[in-house]
Amino acid sequence: MFKRLISSFGRTNRAIGEAAYSEIVAAARQPQYYSEMQVPDTPLGRFEMISLHMILFLHRLRGEQGAAAELAQDVTDIFFTEVDHSLRELGIGDISVPKRMKKLAKMFYGRAESYGEALDENAREALAAALARNIRPETDDWEQAPDLADQVLALRDRLADQETGAILQGRTGLGSDEGVSK
Repeated sequence: MFKRLISSFGRTNRAIGEAAYSEIVAAARQPQYYSEMQVPDTPLGRFEMISLHMILFLHRLRGEQGAAAELAQDVTDIFFTEVDHSLRELGIGDISVPKRMKKLAKMFYGRAESYGEALDENAREALAAALARNIRPETDDWEQAPDLADQVLALRDRLADQETGAILQGRTGLGSDEGVSK
């Protein structure tokens, strides 16, 4: 009986983590990013946007304890599992996947650090520069970067207002029907 209770609890947590991750992905796939903001609609561009929304979600849960910290870890695990699956769907061979995953994880955590610092300092210009450097590195002057930085800061503020209890039910506040507009 105890084992059944634990496995049922694990499935519930997994379902909540998947619901939260689904909202993160839906928010990252908003068409405005790829049309108005000129984010490349490529596997790497989509990775950048999902990473950005993941970072916002994790930034909101930073410092939380207990179930919120567990949810942050669950969603992170789901994210990296999905990245692994995506690499395989793109035809990356089994031997190359771990090397690519290591590179993508390094990219993700580097972005988490630079975006996190800018979010903490409310530094729009630093955030815009970091976004441009990571999302459009081939472009010297990505004119939409400040607009994207404004949206990211607005999402950060929305997430800060989101009750932890709602987040623990899988409602991140990033859902596609709640997109931030210019």
